[in-house]
Amino acid sequence: MRVSVVATVLNERESIGRLLDSLCQQTRPPDEVVIVDGGSSDGTFELIEAFAQGAPFPLRALRRPGANISQGRNAAIAAAQGPLIAVTDAGVRLERDWLEQLLAPFATEDPPDVVAGFFVPDPHSLFERVLGATTLPALEEIDPATFYPSSRSLALRKEAWEAVGGYPEWLDYCEDLVFDFALRDAGYRFAFAPQAVVHFRPRPTLGAFFRQYYRYARGDGKADLWRYRHLVRYGTYLGVGPLLLALALVHHPGWWALLALGLVGMLRTPLRRLRPWLEGLSWGERLTALGLVPVIRWTGDLAKMLGYPVGVYWRWRHAPQQPWPKRQWR
Repeated sequence: MRVSVVATVLNERESIGRLLDSLCQQTRPPDEVVIVDGGSSDGTFELIEAFAQGAPFPLRALRRPGANISQGRNAAIAAAQGPLIAVTDAGVRLERDWLEQLLAPFATEDPPDVVAGFFVPDPHSLFERVLGATTLPALEEIDPATFYPSSRSLALRKEAWEAVGGYPEWLDYCEDLVFDFALRDAGYRFAFAPQAVVHFRPRPTLGAFFRQYYRYARGDGKADLWRYRHLVRYGTYLGVGPLLLALALVHHPGWWALLALGLVGMLRTPLRRLRPWLEGLSWGERLTALGLVPVIRWTGDLAKMLGYPVGVYWRWRHAPQQPWPKRQWR
């Protein structure tokens, strides 16, 4: 079956080359590539057009100034001619067999409707290495039955995209997760292809990471996602944590042990993920990496606590009329 690879871009001149080059090196080349530019001002669109002249596959670049990522993806998929759609993002680097692995489940006797690939960090610095370990799940942590794919690495039938109304264009972040919910609720069957790997670079600075997680949490609030998870975070930082600290200071030093136990529980998973990344580093770099873990974790939690109520307020004000079922918050 013909497969169309789609992506959206916005001011990605410095990174779009990694995606385009890795598409050219695929063991199973795409039948076409459609990229929607949301209004780049750095020459990204012109670079893609120039690349298309010598690309080993048909490559179309479409301008959609002001389009958010959902609108861009919907425009790209609508323009795509293949019955199978593979979705990825600008700035990533694809494994050479990414598309081959992503399409393999469709060739089985009982093919699925949606195939979820996987994604791993592609760090360029010590900070990015620690950030990737702190925030991204390892493959062994994934339960294929409950895994909701990122649109960095996803394939689906175009008819499924059309049946659920496409990506939610009223949502600027977390749009791929809400899209996944809609596909599952419509009865479409998912498969997991862990070898369909995309490499992407984590945010390079703590400030950029804060803005990323603030926007993610704002998207959660807009879409009413993970309500209990956010409530637990508020309860931990604004209730349980201060209470244990007060008890340790004014009541009995033994409460410090319980506070320390909670801290260990909070940091255990990112520290376990970080361990393989520490190989080959100096002792100074290892100590720096270990010190960055709690800083990154607390920065991310603060960003989420600030962003979530902003999204909730937006939802209360705008109450978008949208087809998504109201079960996402669970």
